[in-house]
Amino acid sequence: MIRILSRIAAATLLSFTAVAAHAVDNPTSLAGATVVTPEQARDLQSKGAVVIDARSAAEYAEGHIDGAINVPYKEKSEKKPDFDSSADSVDLAKLPGDKAKPIVTYCNGHDCWKSYKLSIAAMKAGHTKVNWLRDGLPGWKAKGLPVK
Repeated sequence: MIRILSRIAAATLLSFTAVAAHAVDNPTSLAGATVVTPEQARDLQSKGAVVIDARSAAEYAEGHIDGAINVPYKEKSEKKPDFDSSADSVDLAKLPGDKAKPIVTYCNGHDCWKSYKLSIAAMKAGHTKVNWLRDGLPGWKAKGLPVK
């Protein structure tokens, strides 16, 4: 019985290790955009920047940065800086019409690539003041900032 339990425990540990190995942190910088802290994102929001949640509608409904709009980035591409966005989809019409208006994108933190990819899509669409909250919702919550 102990041998069976040991094998189950080992298999479980291996499966957790495999899952963790697939979680890839997103880059620490993004050319053309400004990486911001939760406090900087809150300051930008207070000055009129549009905060954009790149997560799914279901995740947004569970909780989001107070005042954020939801623009889900539907990701099928690889989690790597030179991803091929042709497999992905996002409704860029939901972004501000004024492409000079500051925006702040976010998702679920360092292992979430949706806001990184949305930031790139926004810049390709002509948005000039793109800010990326790399710490995402987890970083925002850790600072005790308002969520809805």
